[in-house]
Amino acid sequence: MSRSTSRVLRIAGLAVTALVGSSVVVANLVVVGRTSDDLTRDVDDLGPAQVVIVPGAGVYPDGTLGRPVEERVRAAVALHDAGLVEKILLSGDNGTSTYNEPDAMRLAVLEAGVPAADVFTDYAGFSTWHTMRRARDVFGVEDAIVVTQGVYAARTVDLGVAAGLDVEGYVVSEGGRRAREWIARVRGLGEATLRPRVTPGPAIPITGDGRASWADEPA
Repeated sequence: MSRSTSRVLRIAGLAVTALVGSSVVVANLVVVGRTSDDLTRDVDDLGPAQVVIVPGAGVYPDGTLGRPVEERVRAAVALHDAGLVEKILLSGDNGTSTYNEPDAMRLAVLEAGVPAADVFTDYAGFSTWHTMRRARDVFGVEDAIVVTQGVYAARTVDLGVAAGLDVEGYVVSEGGRRAREWIARVRGLGEATLRPRVTPGPAIPITGDGRASWADEPA
């Protein structure tokens, strides 16, 4: 390779790196900036809503909730018990027969004493965008509180607004993978802008009985 070719490639590499870096910075500034007024860590700042949406996260093979989703579930139950929400929508990944986030969350919510009719499950919440868009399109949600960790809250609320929801974000803790989220906000901004289609499904009105959304009755 000649010296001039090497120099051109080096300059091109630097240009691509600069472009990627600027895209990450811009996406983060936009997403964080336009959602800052819709996030809170104080339950007293929340207004009443139809439903609290619980985005899924990792669960163990025996159905035990991982720490992030356990924190979200606990907060959702507390909001329901306080009368701030009427229903709980548990949305997560059930992409294989051996992995089921929604049912693991559902069992924890029922064990906490929430009436079965108030508990909805969404088995196609494969991403935050799927969760928010399906909340609107499948379950007919109009206004919601979404519970998540502080790192993810801005992107989650931004996608909720893009999906057509009147949504508030309730930060349940400060945990999360910050570096990964910086990149995820780039994708999130793209989804909020382009609003891609998600997995469809029959209507399950959030105003009805949550058991209509269950895959099966718990033992």
